[in-house]
Amino acid sequence: MAKIRLTKNELKKQKDDLKRFTRYLPTLELKKKQLLQEIIRIQQEADKLNSEISQTETSVSKWVGVMAEDVDLNEMIRVRELHLDEGNIAGIDIPIFKDLEFETVPYDFFEIPFWVDTAVDLCQEQMKRYAAIQIAEQQMAIVREELRTTIQRIKLFEEVKIPEARENIRVIRIFLGDQSTAEVVRGKIAKSKIEKKKAGQV
Repeated sequence: MAKIRLTKNELKKQKDDLKRFTRYLPTLELKKKQLLQEIIRIQQEADKLNSEISQTETSVSKWVGVMAEDVDLNEMIRVRELHLDEGNIAGIDIPIFKDLEFETVPYDFFEIPFWVDTAVDLCQEQMKRYAAIQIAEQQMAIVREELRTTIQRIKLFEEVKIPEARENIRVIRIFLGDQSTAEVVRGKIAKSKIEKKKAGQV
């Protein structure tokens, strides 16, 4: 614990600090709750996307035999741009997935098998889901880091700052009380001496 000045000004400062710490602590607790809720929401969203990916893969595997022709779908699917938005959770900025934009790759409808259109659409939808999961993972990392920092601050306030301010207030009050008592005693002694001196002069 840092050495404190045993003065009335320091007492006021410590009281103000204690008031500020105790007022700020519920805000941190609320932020912690919001961050925990956000972690659950992000995880549920990622789980939903993973489930959709699995369902699509299961569905496609039933008719994948039809796509026996040698067609390179990679040539027909080109990502143009990833569109992101910015959101704010409990005072922190996070990226939000909006869309994955693809280039239109022209191909001959007479030479390409009929299933290619459906396959391209499915692949693009899957890629969008994977991109959304990656953004969700980024969100999770940001929110978890903020949660870690918030928990550290809560512990600092609960275990260090608030007890320290209370102890400082107690120590200063005792010292000032002793000083006040000593002044009273000195005053009485001085008064007694004056009275004795006056009595001796009579």
